[in-house]
Amino acid sequence: MEKTMTPSEESNWLITADGVESIQAVVCDLNGILRGKRVPVGQAEKVLKGGIRMPLSIVGVDVWGEDIVGSSHVFASGDMDGICAATGRGALPVSWTLKPSAVVPLWLFKENGEPFLADPRQALANIVRQYHELGLRPVVASEMEFYLIDAEPDHAQPPISPYTGKRLDSDAILSIDELDDFGQFFSDVYAECERQNVPADSAVAENGIGQFEINLMHSDDPLKAADDALFFKRIVKGIARKHGFAATFMAKPYGMRSGSGMHMHFSLIDADGNNVFDDGSAEGSDIMKHAVAGLTRGMAESTLLFAPHFNSYRRLRPDTHAPTSVSWGYENRTAAIRIPGGSNKARRIEHRVAGADANPYLVMAGILGAALVGIRNKWEPPAPVSGRAYLSQLPRIPSEWGSAVTAFENGSIVSEIFDADLRSMLIACKRQEIAGFAEQVTDFEFSAYLEIV
Repeated sequence: MEKTMTPSEESNWLITADGVESIQAVVCDLNGILRGKRVPVGQAEKVLKGGIRMPLSIVGVDVWGEDIVGSSHVFASGDMDGICAATGRGALPVSWTLKPSAVVPLWLFKENGEPFLADPRQALANIVRQYHELGLRPVVASEMEFYLIDAEPDHAQPPISPYTGKRLDSDAILSIDELDDFGQFFSDVYAECERQNVPADSAVAENGIGQFEINLMHSDDPLKAADDALFFKRIVKGIARKHGFAATFMAKPYGMRSGSGMHMHFSLIDADGNNVFDDGSAEGSDIMKHAVAGLTRGMAESTLLFAPHFNSYRRLRPDTHAPTSVSWGYENRTAAIRIPGGSNKARRIEHRVAGADANPYLVMAGILGAALVGIRNKWEPPAPVSGRAYLSQLPRIPSEWGSAVTAFENGSIVSEIFDADLRSMLIACKRQEIAGFAEQVTDFEFSAYLEIV
């Protein structure tokens, strides 16, 4: 299937492709979860030409898929529909379902044709447009960490090696043997990534039991880069099930082991293809430092985008390879923002706060948006940190879910980055989720207090 196909040609391909009998017409919600409809393959052209409608409120449901109680975007407004237009990604073939199918990614527009800016993909597109107006193009790449786990238990448990038949029982950072143990799984992941045009690069065994990382190659199209991250997560989970285990992008599936991050790298190029972060010096250009200043000033109020769930805050702890302070530094992995070494021509910013559980569109929009605010205002960053940023007397990243919601609600920088509808929907969504978790009594809590207090 060529990317240059017209909707009619693409729908004909779907109809005639071997075994494909249905398509999934999907939008991405604020939690990074795909929601939509299963449509007979004969209606493919209708989907590709924008003939599908869904409620605008669908992007704001909670992580369990429930409407937000009292939301003005539901009953108070009549729960109006939006127009679902194809993103241009085309139809993505899916091989792990019982019968071959295809996914068509969509994004939301209002009835009058305006982008619905509470759609996370539209929010990112809005930021990218502002860079283009300045004659700049963001170049973005992501590092995706995840755990393979046993598919059966209700709690995280390491998988059994298909090669040895034994359950994994130790951390094995950069272990080639562990990559070999799951070699067929990785072969299938790479094959599916190629089919879906997701540019998967190197794979490594990470610091936790059954934890791996696959890097996605850089792109000067942040929308595609975010699409790639979203569909990569779906590919990994689908292929894992096909092989009899499961994959999770939870930020912290094991309380005492390494968390999973989604580190984002970015630089900016001008109309001539020059990296504007490079001024020939080892420190980087003024525009890079302005971007860093925007990122540090906006970090606390943006944390909800990088750590959106209850479990996310288990990862943001000292000495866990995850940042805890609002900090930046050169070649310093304990800082929230790292300026990697290497060639000056490849000068870039690595943002290390986001967990693998975050929505790639919102993460990229939050990072690029805060950097843009810093660039426009020509802000100067604080001094870079050396050594262990965990020990420094620096402002802290919010370490608790509720405080992150409040910081986002009161943030002046995020109010410049995101539309009011997106902010209100995300805040309401997270407060409903917080209330849901507060009502649950865990087994550990029950056993600790039942006959003691």
